[in-house]
Amino acid sequence: MFFATAEYKERIRKTKERMAARGIDVLLITDPANMNYLSGYDGWSFYVHQMLVVINDEDQPIWIGREQDSNGAKLTSWLYHENIIPYPESYVQTDQRHPMDFVAEILRQIGQDKRSIGVEMENYYFTAKCYERLKKGLPNAVFHDATLLVNWVRLVKSSTEIEYMKRAALFVEKAMLDGIEIINEGVRECDVAAKVLHTQITGTEAFGGDYPAIMPLLPSGEKTSTPHLTWTDERYKHGDTVILELAGCYKRYHSPLARTVNIGKPSPQMEHLSKVVVEGLNACLDMIKPGIACEEIEEAWKKSIEKSVITKDSRLGYPTGLNYPPDWGEHTASIRKGDKTILQPNMTFHLIPGIWLDHYGFEASESIRITETGCETFAVLPRELFIKDGMSNKLTG
Repeated sequence: MFFATAEYKERIRKTKERMAARGIDVLLITDPANMNYLSGYDGWSFYVHQMLVVINDEDQPIWIGREQDSNGAKLTSWLYHENIIPYPESYVQTDQRHPMDFVAEILRQIGQDKRSIGVEMENYYFTAKCYERLKKGLPNAVFHDATLLVNWVRLVKSSTEIEYMKRAALFVEKAMLDGIEIINEGVRECDVAAKVLHTQITGTEAFGGDYPAIMPLLPSGEKTSTPHLTWTDERYKHGDTVILELAGCYKRYHSPLARTVNIGKPSPQMEHLSKVVVEGLNACLDMIKPGIACEEIEEAWKKSIEKSVITKDSRLGYPTGLNYPPDWGEHTASIRKGDKTILQPNMTFHLIPGIWLDHYGFEASESIRITETGCETFAVLPRELFIKDGMSNKLTG
């Protein structure tokens, strides 16, 4: 297991407190990150339906999943083996029956079918059919939307979680530098992605990397006007700007990082944009501390850039840490106007004041931990625009 049993039990206790406050007796968890957080289960099985059942008056959750994955639950979780219940292969991807029929039957058998049940309604892994089959199989239950209930428990990290994110930061530092080093005119985008992925997973001699929840984002040229493009087999050209948004991942804990490189001398517009973003990012890092609200960080950003003509409508950042594809964010607080979440020590955020204009863009981001007196970045890399001499491949930024 990645954590001591006592830490899992404390997470369960905090989850049950939130359940009680919401009037929820039984919590059905389908988000694999929340499942991992409370049970330790770690497997690439979230493409089929699986469930962690937290019952307010039971010490341990119950894991319900595909039969061939049940040994994985026994190997990676802290649960008693009798709390790991597999459903037969006949429930997998068929029109004849549904895994939620099996879940409903188990809840009936253990006397939980007439209780107040919470489900993660806003969830990549919980479908409309899941909800309909549960309601049909549990007609006497009262259902509640328990979206993000566990996510909010995850917001403040333990010392072990922080250590995992620090290790992940070592991976992303190496991956970022390797990516920047190989980028040059004539090089294929896919070859840069391959180098980055190799470094992300190789990690360091002391610790090996895990697969990140998001593939390397590598928009180039005019494609830097949008953040979420990956790569093609096209070759970089002289003058191209390339954004690299990556994450190191260790035991499912992420440390994202973004930097931007220009092949050859950047345009005056790019030079201006990069200076504005980096100045704003530094201003935010200087003022972040416990006790302030998320929206105050956004206010500091706006004040920093108000002398420029640049504006940013998208949020400035979000909590990050434990997750599975397709996202390394935790979906709770956001660094933007109106979010009054108060920062506490050991909260962790991806602060990413990226700007994407009509034909070009720039990113420089940091994953940060809120400390007792301020904040610290997980990675240590220069934040300015990196500049490559297209002919010699010399880095001058």
